Amino acid sequence: MVEAVRLADQDGVHALSMRRLAGVLDVGAMSLYHYVASKEELLDAMIDVVFEEIELPPQESDWQTAMRRRAVSARQVLTRHPWATGLMESRTTPGPANLRHREAVTACLRRSGFTVPMATHANWLLDSYVYGHALQETTLPFDTADELADMVEDVYLPQLPPDQFPYLHESAATLAATGYDPAEEFIFGLDLILSALEPLRASA
Repeated sequence: MVEAVRLADQDGVHALSMRRLAGVLDVGAMSLYHYVASKEELLDAMIDVVFEEIELPPQESDWQTAMRRRAVSARQVLTRHPWATGLMESRTTPGPANLRHREAVTACLRRSGFTVPMATHANWLLDSYVYGHALQETTLPFDTADELADMVEDVYLPQLPPDQFPYLHESAATLAATGYDPAEEFIFGLDLILSALEPLRASA
């Protein structure tokens, strides 16, 4: 599975095939079918590898700290494996790491006082935020605050004449000048979500 994950990391999951994986492993394609019956089964196992890398919410922490650590870890893992983002919720035969992860998340929320419906809402909301943010990050044309500042100066500002787009021009210039780091947006949004969920837990 490690080699399959490495290939997907390198070229994307759509470039992965049983034949190509067999070639990289220097075995016959039919030999792979002794271990996995199909590409779908291979994807199940690969997604399980991804779930294994995500930190489980620690039991000794309060629910917000635990879910925050889990969300940060999930984002870091999906940054390493961007191909996995669209597959995390698609598996109908989840592996053991997948199930352990979901059990730990649900247990954290339920033990903290969330009702079953509210724990479901919280879990869905947090996962949607993590997956959406991870997907958005893979499409950005910059990775760091410095790269963003350079793009603002060289690419964005010339397209934003202040007489036509005064607010966009002001925002871009201000963010570039103040060293704005888009990576900080994840924690900002995550903390807002966790804070908004707390009253719902308390009311339950």
